[in-house]
Amino acid sequence: MQKHILTGELSLTEEVAEILRIRIITGEYAMGEKLVENKIAAELKVSRTPVRDAFRQLVKEKLMEYTPNKGCFARGFTAEDIRDIYAVREAVEQLAVEWAINKRTEESLALLKEQIEVMGLYTAKKMNEKLFTANDAFNNTIYQMTESRFIVQALQTYQEYIQSVRRGILAGEETLQEIFEEHFRIYEAITAGDVERAREAVRKHLRKSANRVVSRWREMKR
Repeated sequence: MQKHILTGELSLTEEVAEILRIRIITGEYAMGEKLVENKIAAELKVSRTPVRDAFRQLVKEKLMEYTPNKGCFARGFTAEDIRDIYAVREAVEQLAVEWAINKRTEESLALLKEQIEVMGLYTAKKMNEKLFTANDAFNNTIYQMTESRFIVQALQTYQEYIQSVRRGILAGEETLQEIFEEHFRIYEAITAGDVERAREAVRKHLRKSANRVVSRWREMKR
């Protein structure tokens, strides 16, 4: 099993939940495998409390299942689950980019320009982790531009799953230039105020992203 180290960047419960989430998504825990609090607590060198709280969180996310008097079991993660996440995100992000264009300001466009330039720098230097972080910042700026707390909340929830999938599956991503170019097309459409072009750019990017993740996920399952 892959070794995971607590970083201290999140709360203890959140860190434990993220470790378990990645293991379930990538198949380190088989579908139906029982997860034992004591064993995980000992492995991660934490008390049972954050592990128990992490279990509760993952049960809410439907990644684990609790059976009374038996315990918690991994529900597993399928290629269809990955495609479902991207399909929902695609639908909402097309609306988000439209609203972002309608409510764009000079300040928000300047921030997007700065972020896309940073992404270009990280792409050229093949700094994939930093690129993905900049990518998330770029996406979050678009979400904030909508001025809709509901869109922000919905998309950030899906983004958390995408981040987990990416950390667990795409550590060796080799298509950084392609990913950057897809984001650059979204940026160009937003700055041009072209709603249809922006929606199409989002649609193409997320469908390609889903294909990349599913392809890599299947390779790991062999």
